[in-house]
Amino acid sequence: MQNFYYFCSVKRIFYILIVLSCVSLSMFGEERWAYIQQRHEVRLGWGDQLFESLMWHNPTNIATTMPVDWQHIYREDFKHRQHIWMEYQWRYLEWISFGAMYDMSEVGWSEVTRNGAGTELSRSDRKFFYNLVLMPTVRFTYFFHPYVNLYSGLGFGMDINGGTEVNGLGHKTDVGMAINITLIGVSANYERWFMAFDLGGLTALKNKNTVFMAASRMINFSVGARF
Repeated sequence: MQNFYYFCSVKRIFYILIVLSCVSLSMFGEERWAYIQQRHEVRLGWGDQLFESLMWHNPTNIATTMPVDWQHIYREDFKHRQHIWMEYQWRYLEWISFGAMYDMSEVGWSEVTRNGAGTELSRSDRKFFYNLVLMPTVRFTYFFHPYVNLYSGLGFGMDINGGTEVNGLGHKTDVGMAINITLIGVSANYERWFMAFDLGGLTALKNKNTVFMAASRMINFSVGARF
């Protein structure tokens, strides 16, 4: 008799677990369906300028043992204004979406003329160059959950490089191709709002001899909304 009661108790617990599992799956399905209905996504992001900071930085050596009448122009006081970018995505299927991205970044510096003793003779501030990138993008979401997503992405478009300098033809503006790769991205979702962290790289060049960016914007943070 005691075994019979024990069997009934276990059976009752088993049924309760089945009911709870069905309810949980139903709730998850509703959340999943609600998320899929949010086909539009906009976000605003920030990215680093690691490549620019390595390529354009303050001089490591200023001559101080040359004749006093000797002069040289140095680039000093570099300011790396990082990447600010915006992106729109339209979800075609649960795992793939298409969109467009706009990215802007700038590097500024001062040109300082010094004599052979290292003394400053003149200074020209507000020297700079900028990069404006516009490209269509595609994103692949390979892990989906209402609260966390994992994805990768690719973009290919054009870069406009300009500023105070001129190229070999005397032009202040150059146009080249740009490619952006998102190796892995993670978004933390709360209803229609989210925060995201991406690892990748943005490259822009005119040809093999003129590189505007190479694996810049490797680290990205962004916030956005889906609707």
